[in-house]
Amino acid sequence: MNNRKFILDKRPQAQITDDLFKLVTEPLPTLKDGEVLVRNQYLSLDPTHRIWMSDMEQYMPPIALGEVVRAGGVGVVTESKSPLLKTGDLVMGLLGWQDYSLHPAAALRPLPKEMDIPPTAFLSVLGLTGMTAYFGLLDITAPKAGETLVVSGAAGAVGSIVGQIGLIKGLRVIGIAGTDAKCAWLTKELGFHGAINYKTQDVKKALAELCPKGVDIYFDNVGGATTEAVWSNLNMYARVSLCGMISGYNDGKPIPGPRNYSLILMKRLKVQGFIVSDYGARWPEAIGEMYQWVKQGRIKYAEDIVEGLENAPRAVNKLFDGSNTGKLILKC
Repeated sequence: MNNRKFILDKRPQAQITDDLFKLVTEPLPTLKDGEVLVRNQYLSLDPTHRIWMSDMEQYMPPIALGEVVRAGGVGVVTESKSPLLKTGDLVMGLLGWQDYSLHPAAALRPLPKEMDIPPTAFLSVLGLTGMTAYFGLLDITAPKAGETLVVSGAAGAVGSIVGQIGLIKGLRVIGIAGTDAKCAWLTKELGFHGAINYKTQDVKKALAELCPKGVDIYFDNVGGATTEAVWSNLNMYARVSLCGMISGYNDGKPIPGPRNYSLILMKRLKVQGFIVSDYGARWPEAIGEMYQWVKQGRIKYAEDIVEGLENAPRAVNKLFDGSNTGKLILKC
C-alpha cells in the first residue's frame, strides 16, 4: 500500500496556487515501538495554512520546503505498536495533507467515545475552531450580560461560534460577513441581533445604526479596513480579541495596522492577540461545556466539506475568496 502526500515545494507570494506543492506517492512507513499508523479521514483547512507556508515570524516554525503540508485532522488507527492506542481508535492531531500519517502514540488525542457527535465536530465546534471561539471570547474579553459584541468574519468557522457563545452569555451580537446570504444565515438561523455585508454597506455607518450605545467587545478575524471601521465605534474601555487578519494574508507584504491606532490610548482599549494552543491544558473543560451547548441546541455549526486529497490546494482558497460558510474540511 502507498501513501499520497502533498509536500511544500515553493512559498506563496500571494494566493495559494497548485504549483506551490508536489503530490508524491511513497510506500507506507514501517512502525517503531511506541508508534501508530493513522488513515487520515478528515483534514482541517484554516487561514493559518497561509501563515505556516510563509517564511515569516510566527507562532510555530514555518513548514520547511520538502515537508508535508501541516494540517490538523481526524483519522483512524490502522496499525499500532503502542499500548496507548489500538487499531480502530479514532484520533485527532497534526496529520498533514496525506492519506496516512505516522506518529508517536502520545502525540495524538483519542476522540471521546462518550460523546455522541460526528467525528468532524472535533475539527469544528469541539476542535481548534470551537476552542478558539471559546477562549478568545470568554478568556480574553470577559464579557458581561448586556454588552455589545461585534464579530468580523462572522459566518466563518470561528466567528459563527463566537457570536453564539455571546448570545448564550447575554450579549447583543452583531456580525460582519461578505454576502447577503451569510448575513441572513447569521440573523435568521443563528439568532444574531444584526449583520452587516461589508462588501455592500458602509461598516462604520451601519455599526453606528445597529449599535447606538457603541461596541464593548470586538472579536477580530479579519483586520484591515473592517477593523478600522469597528474601532471607530468602540466604547471607552472596550476589549478587542485579535484572532486573525485574513484580509491581508495574501498581500505578500506586512499587514498594516489600523490608522486610528491612537484610539487604544484615547479610549483606553484593551487589545490582545492570542493563539489557541496556549490553552491546550484547558481544552477538556471547554469541550465539555461546548458539547452540552451543542446537544441542547444552543450552538449550531456548519461544515463545508470538500472531497478528495488531490483537491486540497484549491479547496483551501475557499477561505480567502469567501465561498465557504462555517468550517472548511477536506475529506480524504
